[in-house]
Amino acid sequence: MSVSQQCELLGLSRSSYYYEPATETAENLALMALIDEEYTRHPFYGSRRMMTWLRDQGHEVNRKRVQRLMRLMGLEAVYPKPKLSVGGVGHKVYPYLLRDVAIERVDQVWSTDITYIPMPNGFMYLTAVMDWHSRYVLSWKLSNTLDTEFCLEALEEALRRGRCPEVFNTDQGVQFTSPSFTGRVEAAGAKVSMDGKGRWLDNVFVERLWRTVKYEYIYLWRPEAVPALQSGLTTYFGYYNEARSHQSLADRTPAEVYAKGSRSRKRYGAF
Repeated sequence: MSVSQQCELLGLSRSSYYYEPATETAENLALMALIDEEYTRHPFYGSRRMMTWLRDQGHEVNRKRVQRLMRLMGLEAVYPKPKLSVGGVGHKVYPYLLRDVAIERVDQVWSTDITYIPMPNGFMYLTAVMDWHSRYVLSWKLSNTLDTEFCLEALEEALRRGRCPEVFNTDQGVQFTSPSFTGRVEAAGAKVSMDGKGRWLDNVFVERLWRTVKYEYIYLWRPEAVPALQSGLTTYFGYYNEARSHQSLADRTPAEVYAKGSRSRKRYGAF
């Protein structure tokens, strides 16, 4: 019986089950950690440039190996690619609805994405749902596989707040183009918007969130196990929403903006 079925029978959210991190060889895990940090600095690096950079760091790797690791991590270089107008195979590709649209209010646009989280003995994937106007993180979930279910769990948790966006923006990953995901978004009353392939800037606010999370928590604290990662992210996202002011928000916090002017703040300890 699958973990999903076991959790369903017990009435538990699958994200509450602590997975063992996905594994690779120790050498590949070290390479993946290096790739993740360099990609966070330079998201326009493809496998060829990443291979060159790794070789400059003293690692004898070929391009095929770097390509495999980047695919495993869900990383893709950010640059225009040929035939971007050709529809995807096997799923509906929705248009990008936000070009030249001014983002002026909360719940106008939500978006989501997935990022790779390095661990000492494996790796995890993190997804989050964010409100664009306020930068407020509405929900987040961890998984050790790139499946659709943990993305759906994050979506459901965000919708349980009783609010719904006008537009929900995603990339064209299989998790977000699945009928179960797009159908749930539309059933909630939102329009689906999808980035063009390789268009990092189409979902720039979530990409910036990943940089912030990694530089301010993951790379600094290096959690060694999934329970520590889960606990640390809970504290960090609380700090990010409630206590971390943003210059782009006139030095207000995401929670203040999302709550439309609330001035209350919470204090958070070290994470």
